[in-house]
Amino acid sequence: MQRVHPPFDAEIAAALVAVNEALPSSVTPELVGRLRELTAAGHTMSVAEIAERADVREIDGGVPLLVLRPKGSDPAVPLPGLYFMHGGGMMAGTNRTGADWLLGWLAEIPMVVVSVDYRLAPEHPHPAPVEDCYTGLTWVGEHLAELGIDPARLVVAGGSAGGGLAAATALMARDRGGPALQGQLLVCPMIDDRAGTPSSTELVGEGVWDSVSNATGWSALLGDAAGGPDVSPYAAPARPTDLSDLPPSFLEVGSVETFRDEAVAYASRLWQSGGQAELHVWPGGCHGFDEVVPHAPMSREARASRVNWLRRVFAE
Repeated sequence: MQRVHPPFDAEIAAALVAVNEALPSSVTPELVGRLRELTAAGHTMSVAEIAERADVREIDGGVPLLVLRPKGSDPAVPLPGLYFMHGGGMMAGTNRTGADWLLGWLAEIPMVVVSVDYRLAPEHPHPAPVEDCYTGLTWVGEHLAELGIDPARLVVAGGSAGGGLAAATALMARDRGGPALQGQLLVCPMIDDRAGTPSSTELVGEGVWDSVSNATGWSALLGDAAGGPDVSPYAAPARPTDLSDLPPSFLEVGSVETFRDEAVAYASRLWQSGGQAELHVWPGGCHGFDEVVPHAPMSREARASRVNWLRRVFAE
């Protein structure tokens, strides 16, 4: 059967040629090691590199946490806080992965950023990753004054697998009595293991993180339970029947990516539950397009939209 999907943006399509030479669109279990190598090489900064642009602390909060503040800022002056979960398909990355996003946000908005180093599948399947994320968030909630975070301005954030973990951690915070969150920033979030939407099957051997890759990631996290009836909503945040009482949300996807329809559905369900959500679907965008073509106008606009949302949420 011929698969039909929106066209890639021309600039993105050209860049994908080089991207797919380094790592094929379809990540199978045999390529997880390669995914980890490329994530470490291309998306993970060293502590020394981060320290050139921010004050950095490494903390044991029950899980390893990386804490960033604006250089030279006074810890006695509370700032907004952002608790971050990195991407990597549930299978790759560390708390330094995605630091370029974090440093970019710090440059725009004075804040305290805490990035969590959760355990990875398949060596550590569900519930290890999300429980690590919630453990770290709980520690942050208990040490807000020490960290210099304003307790009324704490947001969770993440991209891809980290976006899914951020959504799941927000659900845990709601269901387990805190910490209180002012928002959740979900960039191309990985939230549904069931592969039941049109976009979840549109891409095979194309783009970034196609349907084969997605099946690999969910199988690593959930094993044979993936797609079945007994998956926890804390593993796949698209599954809960109740999305009420969640903080204001930002959701973003490209129009040509596996997660498009599940993100749109999640935003719709947040609205239907009486919540607030800002949704962006970027035309022609692949998964992670702003990293594939970082200087493209659409990438700059997407990054600016995240910062603008954070400014509004922190100002409330």
